[in-house]
Amino acid sequence: MAKATVYNQKGEKIKELELPSVIFEVKANQDLIYQALNAQQGGARQNLAAVKDRSQVSGGGKKPWRQKGTGRARHGSNRSPIWKGGGVTFGPTGNENFAKKINKKMRQKAVFMVLSERVKNENLFILDGLSVKDQKTKEFSKIIDQLRTKVLKEEKPANLLLVGGGKTSDLVKVSKNLPKIRVIGANNLNIVDLLKSENLFLLEESLELIQKTYKA
Repeated sequence: MAKATVYNQKGEKIKELELPSVIFEVKANQDLIYQALNAQQGGARQNLAAVKDRSQVSGGGKKPWRQKGTGRARHGSNRSPIWKGGGVTFGPTGNENFAKKINKKMRQKAVFMVLSERVKNENLFILDGLSVKDQKTKEFSKIIDQLRTKVLKEEKPANLLLVGGGKTSDLVKVSKNLPKIRVIGANNLNIVDLLKSENLFLLEESLELIQKTYKA
């Protein structure tokens, strides 16, 4: 069974914790992880690009010149794509749909795979709790810096994901302006945030919520 070390917010070791194998001992399948990543990113993609085709640009009410006798190539409209200011051929219309479907079990399994890889690579750590004095960003930053120094032993800060259990709005608020750290709730655990982070901290209470949310 997979194990992880539990720390307090001062970075001190408290105990070893056995992790549920159904979540933290899943063999990685890179194709499935890629599918889950594509599906989430595609669903979140904003469709902003749009150009006008020849039916939407202005002008073109009159034939530029007569069909024959001028020595020039024949043209029916200055809205043609080959004219400057004409319509665009095969350009984005703003109606493209980038969403990709993946079933719920596949998405969940991909999340478990990445969590398992974090355990395997010793990039996953458990915190027994986290209390920020007066809900100040400065105090939260001190706690994170202490964890980076004592637990992660980083020479240079890397992307860090903190997963809370239950209500996480206060932690999200105090972490919002800090670089290279993201806080999410266990019920919002997702493949994109997991892959973007190099190190992962889970609050101990979040483990139960992960199991409940994913019915593992």
